[in-house]
Amino acid sequence: MAETGLTRRQAIHGLGAGVAAGMAVGPHAMAAPAPIATVLPARAAFAPTSLAYLDNGSQHPLSLGGQAAIEAYLAKRRLDPAAQGYELDEEGLLAKFARLINAEPDEVTYVQSTTAAEQMVLRALELPGNGGARVVTDTLHFFGSIPLYEEMARQGVNVTWVRAVDGRIRLEDMAKALEEGNGAGGARLVALSQVSTINGFEHDLKAVCDLAHAHGALVYADMIHAAGCVPVDVKASGVDFAACASYKWLMGDFGLGFLYVRRDVWPRLKRCAYGYYGIDAFQPHIYPLDPPGEGVADYAFADNATGRFALGTHSHAVIAQLHHSLDWIMAAGWRASRLMRKRWWLGSRPNCPRVDMR
Repeated sequence: MAETGLTRRQAIHGLGAGVAAGMAVGPHAMAAPAPIATVLPARAAFAPTSLAYLDNGSQHPLSLGGQAAIEAYLAKRRLDPAAQGYELDEEGLLAKFARLINAEPDEVTYVQSTTAAEQMVLRALELPGNGGARVVTDTLHFFGSIPLYEEMARQGVNVTWVRAVDGRIRLEDMAKALEEGNGAGGARLVALSQVSTINGFEHDLKAVCDLAHAHGALVYADMIHAAGCVPVDVKASGVDFAACASYKWLMGDFGLGFLYVRRDVWPRLKRCAYGYYGIDAFQPHIYPLDPPGEGVADYAFADNATGRFALGTHSHAVIAQLHHSLDWIMAAGWRASRLMRKRWWLGSRPNCPRVDMR
C-alpha cells in the first residue's frame, strides 16, 4: 500500500476514499455504502494505465472501488484482526440486482455463469426429455449456445433457427417460426440474447414476449450484454427467464452471475437442483444429540428462485466486488449507461474493437 500512502489498516477500514472511489469497506459497509463519485468520464474510478482498453463488452476492467471491496473481503478471510467486523451481505446483493432489473428479490438467484443458467432453465422445462418439444431461437443468440440447441435437436427437441436479415432478427420471422408449430405441438420456449454479442442488435423484448406468450411459449433472455448497460425491466417486458454473468457491464468478475425466474412460472417448473444453498429448513436425525426422526433428515427448500435453482457455494469475493459495482452503476444512472451502450455498439461489429466507457 506504500504507493497510495495508506496503511493496511486504513485501507481495510475504508479511510482511503480516493482509492476506493468513495466506497467504504469497513464493518457493515455493504449495508450502508458511502456516496460514490460517478461523473463521466470516470477516470478517477480506475487505475492509471498506459494501455488503451477497448473491450469492455468482453470483460470490464476492475475499478479501484471494486478492488478495495475485494481486498476488504480478503482481509476478513485471512483473519486480519482489523477486518473482523466485516460482513458479506449475500441477500443484500440479490436485492440490489433485483432493483437493477425491476424484479422481486425472491425471483433472483446466484449462478456460476450465463451458460449454466440457460441449461438449468432447459432442465427445469424437462428438455430434452419431453418428446416433440419445440424451441425457437435465432442466429444472433450467443454463439456458445449454438452447440447447446444443436445437441437438443439431436436428442429429439424440434429446434427452429430464425436467421438474421440485414443484421436483425425480424419480429415477423419470429412469428412465422412460432406459427409453424401450431396444431403440432407449439413451441415451449423462445431463447435469445436481449443484446447480441455478434453485432449489438437489441430485441424488442416485450414484443417478443407478447408474441411468444400468445403462442403458449415461455421466453429466456441472455442479458449479459444488457444488464448494467441498457435499461432492463423484466416486469415491463414480461420475460420469463433472464440470466447474466457479472464480468461484463456489471463490472464484476468471472464465476458469479444471476438468474431471474418470473414468479408466475414457478409452478410449471420441474425441480432440477437439490443444493444445500436452496434449503431453508434442515433437521438431521443421524448425529449425536439430534432429535429422533423417521428418516435421516427433515428438510424443506425455500419457496423462491434460490430454493429452486441454487446448488453449492458461489464466489464470495465477487459478491463483495459487485456491491460496489452495482451501487456505482445505479448511481450513474441510465443516461450514462446509454452513452456506454452507444459507444460499445458502434465498435461491436466483428473484428472491430469496442470503445472504452472511460
